[in-house]
Amino acid sequence: MTVHSFTLPDRPGPFAIPTDNLIGDAWQSNGMGRIDVIDPSSGSVLTSVADAGVEEALAAVDAAEAAAKSWAATAPRKRAEILVACFHAIMAEQEWLAHLISRESGKALSDARGEVAYAAEFFRWYAEEAVRINGELNMSPSGANRIMVQYQPIGIALLITPWNFPAAMATRKIAPALAAGCTCILKPAEETPLTAQAVLEIIRQAGVPAGVVNLINTSDPGPVCRAILHDPRVRKLSFTGSTEVGRILLREAADQVIKTSMELGGNAPFLVFDDADLDEAIEGALLAKMRNGGEACTAANRFYVHRRLHNAFVAKLCERMGAIAVGPGADPATQCGAMINQASIDKIERLVADAVKRGAEVKLGGKTLAQPGYFYPPSVIANVQPGSEILSTEVFGPVAAVIPFEDEDQAIELANATEHGLAAYVYSRSLERALPIAERIDCGMVAINRGLVSDAAAPFGGVKQSGLGREGSHHGLLEYCEAKYIAVSW
Repeated sequence: MTVHSFTLPDRPGPFAIPTDNLIGDAWQSNGMGRIDVIDPSSGSVLTSVADAGVEEALAAVDAAEAAAKSWAATAPRKRAEILVACFHAIMAEQEWLAHLISRESGKALSDARGEVAYAAEFFRWYAEEAVRINGELNMSPSGANRIMVQYQPIGIALLITPWNFPAAMATRKIAPALAAGCTCILKPAEETPLTAQAVLEIIRQAGVPAGVVNLINTSDPGPVCRAILHDPRVRKLSFTGSTEVGRILLREAADQVIKTSMELGGNAPFLVFDDADLDEAIEGALLAKMRNGGEACTAANRFYVHRRLHNAFVAKLCERMGAIAVGPGADPATQCGAMINQASIDKIERLVADAVKRGAEVKLGGKTLAQPGYFYPPSVIANVQPGSEILSTEVFGPVAAVIPFEDEDQAIELANATEHGLAAYVYSRSLERALPIAERIDCGMVAINRGLVSDAAAPFGGVKQSGLGREGSHHGLLEYCEAKYIAVSW
């Protein structure tokens, strides 16, 4: 059997990265085609990975089933020890993985380093949670019997991850699945498979048994995912990606009534009230907007600023965003890397052009950079008018759309005027004011005077068409468990 691999030219790393599919105890590519992996900073081909079809997908289900009983029966303490080993193994390779992420996704090296630490943290957090899957014991109201509840692993899980956080989105799903006692099949994004493959090889070497985590890449995800989701042995789907694809997967999962977790699109509002500390709001805006070059589902897209602060906010935001260094992700001087592909550039250009056509003013940037790779500069557009597509569509790029508001009720109405409800940001010096506002915003997560919401210990997820269920925290573990009630008399 031929084993294919890839080595970063300037960062050899601890091993050559497998570029085949992981099924059971072996990386396999027999008879498969190949998928090119593109470096967004140059547009050139880095390498290729094996392209799985339905046959390989079902083989991965077989491998997950073969390992399922043994893994579910593994003592929680033993599972926890393996997860801790995975945390340390990933952190030992933080710099190498960060360079790989930068080359594969285009993101700035500083962002990539942060992602690796975030990705590893899920293994440490769920190592601690694995031994705390507590059951319940209650007397029934009638006194006739006891009500005993146990939490058991739900079964084989299909995990589908996006390209923007190729390490963290994988570990955010793998770690709780393993902690609960489930086996799984990971399908990474076609654009960024190498990071996931490197992470899986690391955790294999750290002690995750064969077949507990499998990986398949495919250029035709529809039939592959459909085959897995229609296999009665598969009982869980966790997906992070667009709302449009999430709807399709929900329909596919319905036939076998598979439990689903959906972390879908976002369109985060960033609200700056008249009593906000302007300098703090600017710092938070830079973090909420420019983390990962704006290619994040939690990215602030719509900046609603009280009219009293609007002009000063726009001026300071332009000054700070205009100083951000744009360049290849792996260059240490880069602060904003490349977008993932040409389609992303085309989308950003369309949204900005539509806003300008409707009366918005470009205060900074607003035009694609003429250089190799997929680069768009940090941009600020002000006085964006109602009905502009950029207010209803997730930008996924370094563009801040700023809109003035008059009063609190108007700001909340504008913030809630979207089908999405993932994250929001509120800036005010008064918690007495900010907390009731947070309660009125229709979203799953609100950051008050902070530009970052993500934390392995916090329940991550949205409302409305931003998703179902939660990842992270103890809530994320229970997504991979079934509650079993046993009626007992004694």
